[in-house]
Amino acid sequence: MTEQVIGSNSEVVFHFSIKLSDGSAADSSKVHNKPAKLVMGDGSLTENFEKCLFGLKAGDNKSFQLAPEDAFGQPNPDNIYYLDRSKFGVDVPPKVGTIVAFTQQDGTELPGLIRDVAGDSVTVDFNHPLAGQELTFDVEIIEVTN
Repeated sequence: MTEQVIGSNSEVVFHFSIKLSDGSAADSSKVHNKPAKLVMGDGSLTENFEKCLFGLKAGDNKSFQLAPEDAFGQPNPDNIYYLDRSKFGVDVPPKVGTIVAFTQQDGTELPGLIRDVAGDSVTVDFNHPLAGQELTFDVEIIEVTN
């Protein structure tokens, strides 16, 4: 039986770690020992991130750096909103640095980071927290199915 290598429609189970440019850990699937699973080309990863995985097989370990555009993108100013303090309940007062989940019209939740509180105006950033960062990804491929 030949080993399955990652191709354009492969289903991949893998562990990953994300490190910031200063070497500190931002995220890791190993913390809770829950590997990630995706189908290549399903839009979960950017095109350049996927290219880094092509040709790998179960048991492979690889480390690669991604520019912000290839990871979580650059921060988008359209994702920063100014909300009235009255939108926040007394149980969750707006505090700089707090991440608050906002329920959208379709019922899904969208996390926002409170960047500033000035009087009755609260600045909420809905960009991904890792947007604008150059990141190092370490991957350990567990399983590949074609």
